[in-house]
Amino acid sequence: MRKIKLLSPRLANQIAAGEVVERPSSVIKELLENALDAGATRLEIDVEEGGIKLIRVRDNGGGIDKDDLPLALSRHATSKIYELDDLEAVATLGFRGEALASISSVARLALISSTNDESAGWQVVAEGRDMETQVSPAPHPRGTTVEVRDLFFNTPARRKFLRTDKTEYTHLEDVVKRLALSRFDVAFNLRHNGRAIYSWRAGDSQLEQERRVAQVCGPAFMENAVHLDIERNGYRLWGWVALPTFSRSQADLQHFYVNGRAIRDKLVSHAVRQAYQDVLYHGRHPAFVLYLELDPATVDVNVHPTKHEVRFRDNRNVHDFIYSSLHHALAKVRPEDTLAKRELGEADELTPGSNPFALATAKPVQGIAAGEFKGQETMGFRTSPAGYSAAPTYSSYSGYQAAATNAGAVREQMNVYGELHRPASTSSFALPESPSEDIPPLGYAIAQLKGIYILAENAQGLIVVDMHAAHERVTYERMKESFQCGGLQTQPLLVPESIAVSEKEADFAENFSDVFKSLGFELQRAGPETLLIRQLPVILNRAKVEQLVRDVLADLIEHGSSERIQHHINEILGTMACHGSVRANRKLTIPEMNALLRDMEATERSGQCNHGRPTWLLQSLDDLDKLFMRGQ
Repeated sequence: MRKIKLLSPRLANQIAAGEVVERPSSVIKELLENALDAGATRLEIDVEEGGIKLIRVRDNGGGIDKDDLPLALSRHATSKIYELDDLEAVATLGFRGEALASISSVARLALISSTNDESAGWQVVAEGRDMETQVSPAPHPRGTTVEVRDLFFNTPARRKFLRTDKTEYTHLEDVVKRLALSRFDVAFNLRHNGRAIYSWRAGDSQLEQERRVAQVCGPAFMENAVHLDIERNGYRLWGWVALPTFSRSQADLQHFYVNGRAIRDKLVSHAVRQAYQDVLYHGRHPAFVLYLELDPATVDVNVHPTKHEVRFRDNRNVHDFIYSSLHHALAKVRPEDTLAKRELGEADELTPGSNPFALATAKPVQGIAAGEFKGQETMGFRTSPAGYSAAPTYSSYSGYQAAATNAGAVREQMNVYGELHRPASTSSFALPESPSEDIPPLGYAIAQLKGIYILAENAQGLIVVDMHAAHERVTYERMKESFQCGGLQTQPLLVPESIAVSEKEADFAENFSDVFKSLGFELQRAGPETLLIRQLPVILNRAKVEQLVRDVLADLIEHGSSERIQHHINEILGTMACHGSVRANRKLTIPEMNALLRDMEATERSGQCNHGRPTWLLQSLDDLDKLFMRGQ
């Protein structure tokens, strides 16, 4: 056996660099995080050949003292933490004290810094061979500049693993974008091969924040995103979530930050997927930019050298908070919110501080008895004009002035509808006579196309509704509401079903027995590794109960909570709603079509069917004018 020897500082740093420095994007991440921790409000980034030849980061932060410059390139030297208590409540992005030492061991590194506003500064240079540093005077304003040249020049084996300049630059650019989203109060400027790529100005208002999000994630994201800001029990979740109809084929537009740190966490991903489970098309991924703020002492960031993973002290509460916040936020989105967002986007006048969830929403109205349409079927649509009178005001739609001029035929049809359903105390339920009167978001039905689509006219233009998808969502939400109000109907098993589990799973089944009881299950431990299912919900009497219980236990072990049983119940209700909804080629009357439109305005998640497909879309007058080249 070979003798044990102490590794040289150079070799130890190169081993550490294998964990910290994977490619140029790893270098830029560490340098930018250090600059942000130093209090910088402006960052200048210069890159050449994808970062392989040169990475230069200049900031206007607090700078580094002359005496600390050699120490800054030493391993395990940091100004972020000093004792164990600091490690248990890390509030900075960096804290390990390994980054600069690791980088200098595999590249030529020069660091120039000044702590005052004068031009005097000092430079320290290290080249990864003998790890010796050289300090010399160098003019520099307050702040720090770090230059990293010839990455992996002394480790050819590592350099061979690098991809093309274009690929490496793409990874580096993604890192810059993620950090730009984490700090709206900092200006970022990125240049590649001498060409300006991005210039993001600092700003704290919601308007300025949304402008940066649109610049980083694309304007289409902001046009289809809703803002939320929820605070409860010491947690705060804010940011932007895209509507389910703006889903992605891959998870490439998902940014989640914990106390300003970009992370990728299984618990967070699971909570987000659960929130979208009722509205997202199969195989698609949601898009979001979200920020979770909580006490640093309740989250451990010292999990992985790249600091991409965290561990929460109370996994279950964090999971439930994220899930419930997103679930309710998505449920509150109504057609009027989407239309208002589109209007603001077209006008480029996003009002700072506006919250789309603060808009009034239409209250559910009472259904009418079958046969009130003088013998015609109503399919269970809620059609009471009196109920609609409690709906919000929609007079803000300026586009109605142009649309109202051609509404005579629809007005006549709605007058007939009003005669059929006019309460004694109200007047005819007809289209407004002037643009100043209220008009619903989805407008009034004009006709039915091919027995599949409803064509409606609203204040902005033409609304096209997939009647089966829309009615499916309305029916599904009613069934869920009725199911919850009626409570879970349970049935005891004549012969209890025995399942073999691990001892750990049996322990969790005992500890979370209240969770199972709330969902209609009664589990009894019959041995160290045996469970008995004594009772289950009636609606799941034909389901594969054993596998369902195992899946729930797996969720409880990994995430501290589970929505599988409720999700399974919802799947059954969704199937029932799909079969009970109006089918294609079913001819609807104008009153029936309008009744469905009013139901959509009052129903949660009405923008998508149970399978995540969109239920309606808008063709504005401007869109139609461009299509027919009017005014050109």
